[in-house]
Amino acid sequence: MDKTFSNAQRAEVLTQALPYIKRYTGKIVVVKYGGNAMINESLKQQVMEDIVLLWLIGVKIVLVHGGGPEITELMEKLGKKAEFINGLRVTDKESVDIVQMVLAGKVNKTLVNLIEMKGGKAIGLSGMDGRLIEAEMKDEKLGFVGKITKVNKKPVTDLLENGYIPIISTVGCDRQGNAYNINGDTAAAFIAGALGAERLIMMTDIAGILRQKDDPTTLIPEIKYDEAQSLYDSGVISGGMIPKVECCIEAINQGVKNVVIMDGRVPHAILMELLTDEGAGTLIRGNNK
Repeated sequence: MDKTFSNAQRAEVLTQALPYIKRYTGKIVVVKYGGNAMINESLKQQVMEDIVLLWLIGVKIVLVHGGGPEITELMEKLGKKAEFINGLRVTDKESVDIVQMVLAGKVNKTLVNLIEMKGGKAIGLSGMDGRLIEAEMKDEKLGFVGKITKVNKKPVTDLLENGYIPIISTVGCDRQGNAYNINGDTAAAFIAGALGAERLIMMTDIAGILRQKDDPTTLIPEIKYDEAQSLYDSGVISGGMIPKVECCIEAINQGVKNVVIMDGRVPHAILMELLTDEGAGTLIRGNNK
């Protein structure tokens, strides 16, 4: 225990968090989890602790996860080279089987186990369970990469109502039984929209939207979503941030109240965002929110 932090100070911190706890208790918060926060073991432990803490105070947490590095690693072991077009993984029939094994198997069940070890109750789902994510082929050039056509939220709401943390891997399916690799950010946006989430938290490897690329001190703390176009036009939103922000706007259009792009490399960033005055990252707010 840190002796420099007195019990009185600890109590003060909890008191200051009370208004935020009241705001989010009973509300749905979707967390898109991936990137460095998933690879770094100590960060992974902290993210799981944050999620269990929020669950214990009554927040209805839904965790949507990726697993790109693990997919690439297994593909390389099997002698397959990863290929990307505009940031999307080209996924042939053999590759979609690998995606399914890694995401719905190893990664998903590892996260379920971690949540349980931290004292939470979790059940893992893939987008194929209960036809949670229905999809169709996005582009023949990409192979079995899916475009979401429908989200069936009942498997998730049933788990939430019974006190579980749903942990969702982003594999979808169509009516013909084909499996699809679904972009994790897109899946999180559609799932959060279907659930009418209070907030979608997108964990990334950068601080948020920066006015000057690579300078974290130029972080934009908040924008309204109709301001995003001017940021595109001026080049502030560029490169890999473009699809991230597009997913955030999609989530708001689908019914999410607001979305945060945050740096998943910062310890306890989720708690900082939800339970403090300052928050973390860039908040994208609907115009009437």
